[in-house]
Amino acid sequence: MAKQVNWTAKPWADSEQLECTMVVPESPDTATFTFRAPSGAWFDYQPGQFITLDLPVDPKNVPGGNVQRTYTISSSPSRPLSISVTVKAQKTSIGTRWMLDHLKPGVRIKAYGPSGIFSSHRHPASKYLFISAGSGITPMMSMTTWAWDSGEMPDIVFVHAARKPSEIIFRDRLVQLASRVPGLQLRFTVEEHEPYHAWHGFSGRLNQIMLGLMAPDYLDREVFCCGPEPFMQAVRDMLNALGFDMNRYHQESFGAPVTTEAEAPVLDDVVPDATAGASITFATSGVTTPCAETDTVLAVAKRSGLNIPSGCTFGLCGTCKIRKTGGEVHMVHNGGISDDDIAEGYILACCSHPMGAVTVEV
Repeated sequence: MAKQVNWTAKPWADSEQLECTMVVPESPDTATFTFRAPSGAWFDYQPGQFITLDLPVDPKNVPGGNVQRTYTISSSPSRPLSISVTVKAQKTSIGTRWMLDHLKPGVRIKAYGPSGIFSSHRHPASKYLFISAGSGITPMMSMTTWAWDSGEMPDIVFVHAARKPSEIIFRDRLVQLASRVPGLQLRFTVEEHEPYHAWHGFSGRLNQIMLGLMAPDYLDREVFCCGPEPFMQAVRDMLNALGFDMNRYHQESFGAPVTTEAEAPVLDDVVPDATAGASITFATSGVTTPCAETDTVLAVAKRSGLNIPSGCTFGLCGTCKIRKTGGEVHMVHNGGISDDDIAEGYILACCSHPMGAVTVEV
């Protein structure tokens, strides 16, 4: 029998005992834990914020036994009678591993919060683009649920990257929401397919071409991004290269959730500057040509009368792959080169910009 709601109760305090009431498996090593407050308090927060849980882990693993871990709230404040977090354990996880192994309905733990500035409430817009990877989907789920519950037609393009289809957290729930409103558009991409399961979405790492296909009007949208640091860096590089207004870009870090605007890290990304001088030495040909950072290696080669075989000219086909032997370039490609090739010094001339003096084998 469902518990009756105490409508005279107050919102939960900054710290309060919570009781686990439900555990829902989501994907491998991932589960959603739902809590209610034994005091009867209801939950008031902004979608996208996080809470800190005090977890009584095994003293053999941590001196003193308890660890504090922050988790994004995956539920929405539009449903205030309970609060949920969705957690994914990594190989090195201690607190999250304890939750998956020991946190069951009836267990009580202390929670602190809510905190955080990563919320669509702080940046109202008519159109949103949510971009996430892995468990970075959790704040996007909270904000999407809020938009759904608001009673107004949302305009959200929801882009999510996962290793394989079975690891897309909330996939069924999101599909159900999207099937009811045309304003929620789902765009999934995976790096691996699974045998005997057809996949009709995008394949491969998220890149500029995919983003343009997924959200053709991305320049008009407020962007929220959450995922591993390399993933978010790649997204910022894409948006910078596409001319996006980065004042409309917002991100949340896995490692260090931000509680105030003052704590927000300065995103000092590499962006080629048309006024900054550079040069490219084509070692095999014995030619050195001055240029700007906004020039590509391919364009400078052609201007110097040199031929680098090329095809697509946007980092997809890999035809213009050459070896760089000196200096640094800023390269934003679309899958035409492997990580191993990059580690060995290769670049794609069509999408590599010289950052200072550069030498290539041409």
